[in-house]
Amino acid sequence: MRVAVISAEAVPYSKTGGLGDVAGALPKALKQIGVDSVLVTPCYWQTKAEYLWSTAIDDLNVDWRGGVYPAKAFYSEANGSPTFLIDAPSYFHRDSIYGYREDHERFAFFNHAALTLLKRIGPAPDIVHLNDWHCGFSAVELASLRRWDAYWQQTRTVFSIHNMAYQGVFGADELWKFGFGGEQERNAFLSNGAASAMKAGLLVSDTLSTVSRRYAQEIQMPENGYGLDWLTRQRSDRLVGITNGVDYEVWDPRTDPDIGAHFDEQNLEGKRECKRLLLEEFSLPVRIERPIFANITRLTAQKGIDLMMQVAGEILATGAYIISLGSGEKRYEDFWQALRDHAPDQVGIFRGYSESLAHKIEAGADIFMMPSKFEPCGLNQMYSLRYGTVPIVRAVGGLDDTVQNFDSVTGTGNGFKFGPYSADRFLERIYEALFAYADPETWRTIQRNGMEQDNSWQNAARKYVELYGWTLGRW
Repeated sequence: MRVAVISAEAVPYSKTGGLGDVAGALPKALKQIGVDSVLVTPCYWQTKAEYLWSTAIDDLNVDWRGGVYPAKAFYSEANGSPTFLIDAPSYFHRDSIYGYREDHERFAFFNHAALTLLKRIGPAPDIVHLNDWHCGFSAVELASLRRWDAYWQQTRTVFSIHNMAYQGVFGADELWKFGFGGEQERNAFLSNGAASAMKAGLLVSDTLSTVSRRYAQEIQMPENGYGLDWLTRQRSDRLVGITNGVDYEVWDPRTDPDIGAHFDEQNLEGKRECKRLLLEEFSLPVRIERPIFANITRLTAQKGIDLMMQVAGEILATGAYIISLGSGEKRYEDFWQALRDHAPDQVGIFRGYSESLAHKIEAGADIFMMPSKFEPCGLNQMYSLRYGTVPIVRAVGGLDDTVQNFDSVTGTGNGFKFGPYSADRFLERIYEALFAYADPETWRTIQRNGMEQDNSWQNAARKYVELYGWTLGRW
């Protein structure tokens, strides 16, 4: 089976969020289980030169807007899988990856260039795996190509939804510029008088997936469907949820080069040392017996920061520490700074993002807070489970799929979760976690339950292979 993954971002070449982690890890995991996989992604200004191993195609002449765009493609396997990075400076050499008025044009070009490249490098893929609204353009173009281009006739599409809230909406009068002038193509995009790349991908792709079983159900409801829940319900027979995986070559406390001591589920002594080092990192008093509550996230309303703001005082009143890594909305940044100023011996903050520091926090913290309003999958709760850092989450999306409430009677469960978006419910779980933390034997049981859970990408990749086979078998 030959699979081509197309994504607007992919680790280590580019990343703004979970999409980058998924698109970078999946092709590698597919390769490891014997699938012929290739990744196609843009070459951004932010992409490090060390990842551009060679120039694969220096004359990737892309038919575009009535002319020819002279792009080129670099080759790399820095993510562990064959990867082609499309270099189009006017579109991708910018200060940030997203956030421009013509983002729809940038990714319409990328999609067309990706299909042009695939045709240059070998046999047609059996599956083209598209990711989020940025790739809705490819879904429509491939549906059209299959009708007249023999090269693509056997290719099928899988479209993955990573976040339904972002839909790539733009003016429908621009569709003709990108080669979508036919009535059938226009209708694929049209949504409430505008064009939506997400809607197009959902409508015309052969099968749909999203990043957790729970989120596959949630996007069929108005609250999380963002105006397209009618379409996900209509296509529910072709929609599956596959929980993202974790790259255990990167996130493994037994081998992680970013942490000061290594440990595993059988011997957690190294975690105690990581905790000491983490407190020193943030210039906090080293009182190992006190729990550390941690959070690593973009500071946005989606992530439940409002709930954390409401319970922070109660957490500090217990004598615990709070450590936060992230940046985002000013009101949230200001809150964490004020909390740090109020309790400098209990609060540590880092504004921005540091991959190395994220590893140190996961290794040294005791409890990870993730009370999201919605969370298609989430990765930090799975990193936390791997590092023996017990998660407290809201039961939404992938958080609900991967975290099970601890049951003190049976000794099962790997964390704590709550339902309603309520500070009171969140605080109840915090107190439950602190009660369990006070009993070292109970706490070690919860830690081991999480650390033994298989959230590997190899496990997730096998489920994608089943989906690919099901997609091909339908035709």
